[in-house]
Amino acid sequence: MRNNERPYCSPQHVQSFVNDTWMERYAAPVDASTSMLIWSFVVSVFSLGAWAGAVHSGSLPVTYGRKKALLFNNVVAVVAALLMVFCRMARSFEMILLARFLYGYNVGLGLSVHLMYLGECAPKKRRGFLTLTGSIFIAAGKVTGQIIGLRELLGSDSAWPYLLASSGVPAVVQFVSLLFFPESPRYLYIDKGDTEASKTALHWLWQEDDLKQEEDDMRSERESVQGEKAKTVLDVLRSRCVRWQLLALAIPCAGVQFCGNNALYFYAFDIFREAGVAEDKMHYLSIGIGATEFVTISLCSLVIERAGRKKLMGYGYLLMGVTMSVLIVTLSVKDLYPWIPYVNISLIFTVICIYGLGPSGVSMALPADLFLQAWRPSAYVCSGTINWVGLFLIGMLFPYIVGAIGQFCFLIFVAYCIFSSAFMLYFVPETKGKSMIEIAEAFNQLNYKHKHTENNNNNNSLNLFSAFLDTQRRLQ
Repeated sequence: MRNNERPYCSPQHVQSFVNDTWMERYAAPVDASTSMLIWSFVVSVFSLGAWAGAVHSGSLPVTYGRKKALLFNNVVAVVAALLMVFCRMARSFEMILLARFLYGYNVGLGLSVHLMYLGECAPKKRRGFLTLTGSIFIAAGKVTGQIIGLRELLGSDSAWPYLLASSGVPAVVQFVSLLFFPESPRYLYIDKGDTEASKTALHWLWQEDDLKQEEDDMRSERESVQGEKAKTVLDVLRSRCVRWQLLALAIPCAGVQFCGNNALYFYAFDIFREAGVAEDKMHYLSIGIGATEFVTISLCSLVIERAGRKKLMGYGYLLMGVTMSVLIVTLSVKDLYPWIPYVNISLIFTVICIYGLGPSGVSMALPADLFLQAWRPSAYVCSGTINWVGLFLIGMLFPYIVGAIGQFCFLIFVAYCIFSSAFMLYFVPETKGKSMIEIAEAFNQLNYKHKHTENNNNNNSLNLFSAFLDTQRRLQ
């Protein structure tokens, strides 16, 4: 099938552009090894940019505020979109590489600061729902990209630069709309000490007159940090007082890349082929997978404040592990009966449904609950680093693992899902409906568990000694 006959935008459009540009420059076609190297850079540079953005998510929102960091981030996305639009006119595939890096930076910085901003602006009763919108828009972006990437829209050989530049549109919309939004009230009150500006921002955001409870909560949090400056990443990694929060952030939340969801997207096309799906129809099935994820994440937003983070993520990981175990078995016996490949397709959709209802949504909502103001930016740096390095490793290593052990590669993800489920259900406290101080106190029971035990033992010993002295006085 030639490029212009494909039903959706293919990597071959970009590879063909690279080859044509190379031919113009050097009067010779690019050799296979160089072409593979350039394409590898095009793919991997996004994760590198995202990691760089995640690193800066610890300093930019602290120095300039959450709102200004988001405004700057949208400018980065617009610059990347312009590079994509004009790359063919300039006959430069290097512009694609730079644009991909900037897109990655935009995602890495924007995702962390977006969740930080929403978590600090939202009432505690709606914090889970509002922070979960990050997952909703990620899923919506996947579906939108798959749809406009169809050949009938922007997936043709002549329109692919506009497809790759389409991410600049929501960046412009967010930039303009953010101009009318206030800075985070918690940033203004706790970090800057501007009480009046914080109250004004709260009134604008909540549209309520009675804000005493939220003001008291911010005052308590400010008193708890006692004027301490924002913590560094090293502080987060070394401090005992946030040890279990960091584990909860790293294992079930940031480590969501290792649950197998992205790997399923990669492996799905092989399963579609085994079921007899035509090559030109596979993209429509992938749109179905993306739409399923979007719908289930939207449903998660409706139940997260009722069911709670702990149950949704814990049981979600457990069900994902069980379903992928069944998928491994059915993939192993796919040749026994002609209907088994269709069962495999249904199992893929089942895993995506469970992922959307639990781990995907909660992994966005839970981190906003875990850390107090001074620790939050650096904690998001840790989260973003784990997330994007994990995605990079999955993208680089998964094809080789599949080639070596086939469907049994999913055993790795099954093990991770079961472990994360056990960790979430047995160790992580529920955070729904709680203030930041209440959540910190709940985690302190884990962070200082042995100290509490020693104190209780000492208190018991003192009580026994006092009782002994009282008995002696009565006998005398």
